[in-house]
Amino acid sequence: MNIEQHLSRRERQIMDILHARKSATVAEIRAALPDPPGYSAARALLRILEEKGHVKHREDGARYIYLPCASQKAAGRSALKRILSTFFAGSIDHAVAALLDASDKKLSEAELRKLQQIIKRAEGKDGEK
Repeated sequence: MNIEQHLSRRERQIMDILHARKSATVAEIRAALPDPPGYSAARALLRILEEKGHVKHREDGARYIYLPCASQKAAGRSALKRILSTFFAGSIDHAVAALLDASDKKLSEAELRKLQQIIKRAEGKDGEK
């Protein structure tokens, strides 16, 4: 499942809140949203996210506590794939170049070593296919 598919801007905001908090009530979600919708509208958005398979809930007395269905890592990968496709025509090298160009700081030696390790692992994947 593509985790980010068919999410409105408001649905993405709610998912960001749930991933950051791990779980939240409607009131907590509304408090964290910019220009929050009314309570009923927020509940409707959460119901839609449940129907799409992005959110689940558990009951705590009269309250519903909402949780994301996918891990933050899986959601991040899905969002990154969407950004890569939308803004960089699927080109990983163009995306990495844009990230490095946009950075306000010089990469440390440790960061450069880590990137080199990631590249070496990626080179190894070619032989596994």
